[in-house]
Amino acid sequence: MANVQESIDVAVPVSTAYDQWTQFESFPHFMSGVESITQLTDTTNHWKTKIGGVEREFDTEITEQHADERVAWKSVDGTSHAGVVTFHRIDDGMSRVSVQLDWNPESFAEKAGAIVGADDHQVKADLKRFKTFIESKGTETGAWRGDVQAPGSGN
Repeated sequence: MANVQESIDVAVPVSTAYDQWTQFESFPHFMSGVESITQLTDTTNHWKTKIGGVEREFDTEITEQHADERVAWKSVDGTSHAGVVTFHRIDDGMSRVSVQLDWNPESFAEKAGAIVGADDHQVKADLKRFKTFIESKGTETGAWRGDVQAPGSGN
C-alpha cells in the first residue's frame, strides 16, 4: 500500500477552501491526471484518470464529510484507494489544506513511481495548483455543506 501526506496553506477563509473542495467536478482544473469526475449522488462520484499513460475508471463513495473540517472517501470498485482532506483555520483569511491518500499501486510503472516518490511530487504539485486556482478566484465555484457521518459513528 502506498501513502502520501501533503499540506499547503491557502490565502482564503477555511469555508472557501472547503466549499471549493466539495466541487469534485472542478478537480481536473487543478489535479493532473484527472480527466473527469462525474458526481452521481451527494456521496458517489465516477472518476476517469490517466496517470503515466495508465487509464483508470472507478467510483468513490464519500465516507465522512463535515463542513469546514474534512472530506473522506474510498473507492468502491476498480482502483483500490482511500483518502481524507482536512481543513484547518489559521486565521480569518488563511487556511491549511492537508491531504492523505492511500492506494494500492497495480502496474509496474505505478509501483516504481511510488518507490521513487513520484506520487508525493504529483500531490504536492496538485495542491499548488489548487492554491493558485482558489486564490486567483477568491471565492468558491460552488458548495455542498451536507454532513456525512463516518460508518459506525452511531449518528
